Amino acid sequence: MRTVWFMTGNAGKVREAKHALEPLGFDVQQLRVDGVDIMEPQCDDLETVARSKLQQAKPHLPDSKDALLVEDAGLFVDDLDGFPGVYSAYVLKTLGCEGMLKVMEDNMNRNAHFQAVAALLLDGEVHVSKGICRGTLATHSSGNDGFGFDPIFIPNDLEKEGENHSTQGLTFADVDLSVKEQFSHRRKALDGLIELLSTTEAASSS
Repeated sequence: MRTVWFMTGNAGKVREAKHALEPLGFDVQQLRVDGVDIMEPQCDDLETVARSKLQQAKPHLPDSKDALLVEDAGLFVDDLDGFPGVYSAYVLKTLGCEGMLKVMEDNMNRNAHFQAVAALLLDGEVHVSKGICRGTLATHSSGNDGFGFDPIFIPNDLEKEGENHSTQGLTFADVDLSVKEQFSHRRKALDGLIELLSTTEAASSS
């Protein structure tokens, strides 16, 4: 199996990446860079942040022949002009889910979306993929099975492969991982990477 080092301090993200990539022959391992400050550029674009993190993490790969994965995600609220967006991690740390609900308590428009950007360094080449999950903000926090803003985000129903998928009004934190992955922005970004890699391999072998 090809080793993929996923630089993140979030065990939940690692669990999702393992679930997506290991069946395809990738051994996903968590990469920690303790004692090193990974700086985020001041910008409003997740891809720029992800690419910056990738380059900063590259010197810390245990083996330069291994692949390196980073992922950056954010919650974008329509009525707040996309806030918190790239600042989601900071807002989560300072305000938390309850703080975001407080900010939104007088807003009738609760439409929002999660966006994820996954960047993979493989054999010297950077592959980038994005995923979006649209939904609404709940009126109260619920569930224990997710992380981040999962307890206040309800994904929209979606039609996929001829079937309708719905959490029946439950948040991402209310449902287990197999259900979340049907909607997940992170899973869509990872699937996009898989498709990019498959296309690259097919082109190189033809």
